[in-house]
Amino acid sequence: MLHYGSLKEHYKFTEDEARLLRELQPRMEKLADRFIDEFYDYIWGFGKTVQFLKNKDIIAHHRKKLKEWFVDLFCGTYDMAYFMRLYKIGETHVKIGLPTHYVNSAFTFVRTFVLKNIEENFESKSRHIEEIRAVEKIIDMNLDVLTSSYREEELGKLLSLSKFEKTVLTGLKKFNSYTNFFLAGALALVAFFSIGLFLYDIYLLFFSDIGIEKGILTILGSLLVLWAAIELIHEEINHLQGKGFAIGAFIMLAMAALIRKVLIYSLSAEKAEELVTVGAVIVGLAIAYWLVGANKKTLII
Repeated sequence: MLHYGSLKEHYKFTEDEARLLRELQPRMEKLADRFIDEFYDYIWGFGKTVQFLKNKDIIAHHRKKLKEWFVDLFCGTYDMAYFMRLYKIGETHVKIGLPTHYVNSAFTFVRTFVLKNIEENFESKSRHIEEIRAVEKIIDMNLDVLTSSYREEELGKLLSLSKFEKTVLTGLKKFNSYTNFFLAGALALVAFFSIGLFLYDIYLLFFSDIGIEKGILTILGSLLVLWAAIELIHEEINHLQGKGFAIGAFIMLAMAALIRKVLIYSLSAEKAEELVTVGAVIVGLAIAYWLVGANKKTLII
């Protein structure tokens, strides 16, 4: 962790700003219970919060520590002991596996809550600006120290690897990158052939004895496959940009291909048994797709 003196120096944090925060403490202490209630309303929207706050005892302990941290935010004394307490909080977050994204998002609420109260208690423009500047800096320093635990955890894991392990890890990352670009190219090729299939079905409709009803259903099936392929390409683009890859996109493509078969088989009495089998598979895929949608936040690769 960066030395607290250097930390304050980098943020240009002054003693006058520390004094301003100390003067804000009585007002913020009165708001502490309201802050905690609204904070909990905010974090319950994260989806995975229940995994970390599993029972009443843990929640009660967390609420107590959260109140202490909030009041301490305006203590006015920001020495080594203060920042070591923050660092230990960060280490606890790392140990329980709390995503750093949740920490960053939670601090957005903290910042909004405090600044809103400052706005509601406007005294003078100069004082108002000074209070906002002081609050912004102390919140940013808190976030910096808390997330430094994550950075040092990742660095520690990297430094603990041998030269051979680092070489293998670097090679695997490069291979994964090349594979993703290959997959994107392959999906583009699938979309291209889907367009070809669509055009071929149109050709059959007009220049063969396939029949209008079967021809139209076949064309609709081809369009469905093309649409699913485009969605899959869109998901792969998101993945290349650093976002998660949705499993549901693969399921959707499989469903589209099977639905195309159903549209074709539905016109043939001889295909009744196969139609039932394909229909059962589609129902299974539909259930899987629904489960993926219901757990969208946790079922992303």
